[in-house]
Amino acid sequence: MANAKTDAIEQLRAQVASANQAASTNPLWQMDIAGLEQLVETHPLGTTHSGWKNPYPASDPRSIYLEYQFVTHHDRSRAKIQIQSRQTGKDFTMEGEAVEDCLDHATEWMIAAPSERQALDSLDQGKLWADAWQFHIKDIFEEREGNTSQHLLKSAEILFENGSRMRAVPGKPDTVRGKSTNVILTEFDFFEQPAATWKAILPSITNPLRGGEKKVRIGTTPNGTGSAAHKIFTKDDTNAKIKWSRHLVTIYHAVLMGLPVDVQQIRELMDDPDGFAQEFLCQWLDTTNVLLPYELIALAESADATECWSLDDMRHAGQTFMGIDFGRSNDPTVAWTLQRVGDILWTREVLVLEKMSTPDQERILSDRIAASNRVSFDYTGPGVGLGDYMVHTHKEWKPSEHKMGKVELCTFTRKFKREIFPRLRRRFEAPTKLRIPISVTIREDLHEMKQVISNGEYDYWAARTKSGHSDRCTALALAVHAAGESSAFTFTPRPAGRRTRNPERSVQ
Repeated sequence: MANAKTDAIEQLRAQVASANQAASTNPLWQMDIAGLEQLVETHPLGTTHSGWKNPYPASDPRSIYLEYQFVTHHDRSRAKIQIQSRQTGKDFTMEGEAVEDCLDHATEWMIAAPSERQALDSLDQGKLWADAWQFHIKDIFEEREGNTSQHLLKSAEILFENGSRMRAVPGKPDTVRGKSTNVILTEFDFFEQPAATWKAILPSITNPLRGGEKKVRIGTTPNGTGSAAHKIFTKDDTNAKIKWSRHLVTIYHAVLMGLPVDVQQIRELMDDPDGFAQEFLCQWLDTTNVLLPYELIALAESADATECWSLDDMRHAGQTFMGIDFGRSNDPTVAWTLQRVGDILWTREVLVLEKMSTPDQERILSDRIAASNRVSFDYTGPGVGLGDYMVHTHKEWKPSEHKMGKVELCTFTRKFKREIFPRLRRRFEAPTKLRIPISVTIREDLHEMKQVISNGEYDYWAARTKSGHSDRCTALALAVHAAGESSAFTFTPRPAGRRTRNPERSVQ
């Protein structure tokens, strides 16, 4: 019986080695983008171009790996970097390797990500793998900057039954310092300070005396030539003692290796050639920067800013301004309302309408527009029809044509985005001029917006996530635009919902 079990293990090991060799030497890895694209056009979704099959039995969690994931998972080089398309499972693969390592022996892994959401999502992938391996989690810890669940995350940690640990942190120089540990850097190129963070984290993998030799795993989509990941991926380390193992996985590779995704649908939905080239074809644009770093957002957060407001409060609030980013099916509609109190713009409502018909949205939004002084409305794509209706009802604001109504129709040209997003940044840089609620969802949404520079031209863009397309950030930028840089007169009404107290005095 023992011999039969040993023989079965050896047979599986040989099958895994053979499958890994076949996948690693697949000619697709050597093809250019044009060749891959041509193959994808006629490729049956959910199949492998090479006929490759995962050798693991269905009872093994690794049996769900697709061909490209199988290759990266079994590459156990000390230093490994994956330049990989969005939504192809790079986090899932990296967490799978880390949990397997934790299961094999007591060790520690630190996961760093550009945002709190991404750090926690990555840790959740680790929990899924632990559950698949029936690897018992002994405890879970979370530490934040403040005393509520909405304050900034410092770290979240899983403690396994054998003493292994996995810790997730936002990718900043001050949060990655500390223990000797293996390291996963997910979406590394989108850290606020990738070079400084890399310098701070490098000592964590240098000491082999505690827990053995440490490994580093970088998984990211590209973020510009000259970026931290670009330098690692393209540098010549032929004569270096530690050589980087490099993997490039475009959406074309993923589809040809079994991912059932219709690439043409993604391209049409994105409607942004530069964005598609970067996010899915792993092309290096010039550069990308975060519009609103966490530290800047935190300066404007206030417990007295609110996400909900009654229409009665809005009607009696004095000067109020609204920005509406309209969505219908792919993204939510967000209506952000600001109240001017003195020279401060206070957030009073962040209304989110998801998967709601246009007539129902019109009914809800129209009452709020009627109660506002001025509204900037997203007049792009699906917003055109509703924008025309709102102008018919509430009249248009367009002083250049002597139209002095309430609704300004805003078409999102590159020129317009260059106007509203820098203005929003200026408001955050003068934190006494803007107040927003303390909210993880809002903070993450604001942090998603990027300034992208390509071929010497700059624009603003955000990746589409399960929460939207940085819709709250766009709505806030429109609301600040509606309010203008300053008002002709100021006054101090009583704050909404708090009839006896002035928020300007209560928040310092």
